[in-house]
Amino acid sequence: MNEERHNWTKEEILDIYNLPMMELLYKAATIHREHHDPNTVQVSTLLSIKTGGCPEDCGYCPQAARYHTDIEGNDLMTVSHVKAQALRAKASGSSRVCMGAAWRNVKDGPEFDQVLEMVRTINKLDMEVCCTLGMLTENQAKRLAEAGLYAYNHNLDTSEDYYKDVISTRAFQDRLETIDNVRKSNVTVCSGGIIGMGEKLEDRAGMLVALATLNPQPESVPINALVAVEGTPMENMEPIPIWDMIRMVATTRIVMPKTQVRLSAGRTEMSREGQAMCFFAGANSIFAGDKLLTTPNPDVNEDMEMFSLLGLEPQKAFVKMPQPKTVEEEESQYEAIGERPKWTRPDHTIERNELAKQKAKSS
Repeated sequence: MNEERHNWTKEEILDIYNLPMMELLYKAATIHREHHDPNTVQVSTLLSIKTGGCPEDCGYCPQAARYHTDIEGNDLMTVSHVKAQALRAKASGSSRVCMGAAWRNVKDGPEFDQVLEMVRTINKLDMEVCCTLGMLTENQAKRLAEAGLYAYNHNLDTSEDYYKDVISTRAFQDRLETIDNVRKSNVTVCSGGIIGMGEKLEDRAGMLVALATLNPQPESVPINALVAVEGTPMENMEPIPIWDMIRMVATTRIVMPKTQVRLSAGRTEMSREGQAMCFFAGANSIFAGDKLLTTPNPDVNEDMEMFSLLGLEPQKAFVKMPQPKTVEEEESQYEAIGERPKWTRPDHTIERNELAKQKAKSS
């Protein structure tokens, strides 16, 4: 069994990333099956509850106030509007609602109180709730936890070395401190990054080092392909090849075996075949809905059609069924749930047959 390691080096991760593709895919898929149901994908809906006007200068983001983009800003949504959106997301197969606000950091006051009420409201719908609100303090993280928040997203975006080429209004260490504040509460961590921003392979490996050496590792890691938006400093960046996404997903799966790897922004540029390769390589979460905050995303009906073609099923809320380590544990688990799941470790088929033979002889 591949367990969590917290001492990965950049050189080790680069060696994995650069493996021959077939070897990389086999290794990643094998590890994926040891820890996850390969036929189940967690589906989240990302909702922009406050759009535009952000004081940050993230080079990829159309919501920065200093850039001239076509984004229409809006004030904080009402709780009733958010509830209606959450119900719509649940009906379409999502088990989690992720609420994003274009803030640099969370400020105590009426707006934060309103977000806390949104969290309580969605939690009552038996859905997981995630927020991405910028930097927050330890006390704010605890208040979100008390309201029922399931996860907090705060992406590292890239490596520490390349970070200053992407953002100048916030330090890499600020990101780590927010993650640390989340860890002090009962909220799970969602943190990943973006590839295709002009970074080197060493920067992709550096970002994974920063995430994989956290203890514990993030429960969720979104892997985004840059969506170049007109009016941002990165508007002329060329789309990355699908093979880069597959390699990044596979490498993330290998160095963070228990984490849910989310195939995030950029899916509109990916074929179904390309996305299928990412699922095979270890991606087991997506964002559904026609928008990811402000950038385009595949229609939910298209995703459900793809799921049907691939035999994938949406994961239920608050359910995680890790792969048992032994045949005996598998058999015990089958008895507990009353049915055999559609997945099993490949080597267990042979082992189970041998176990059956031994039982037959003894009887």
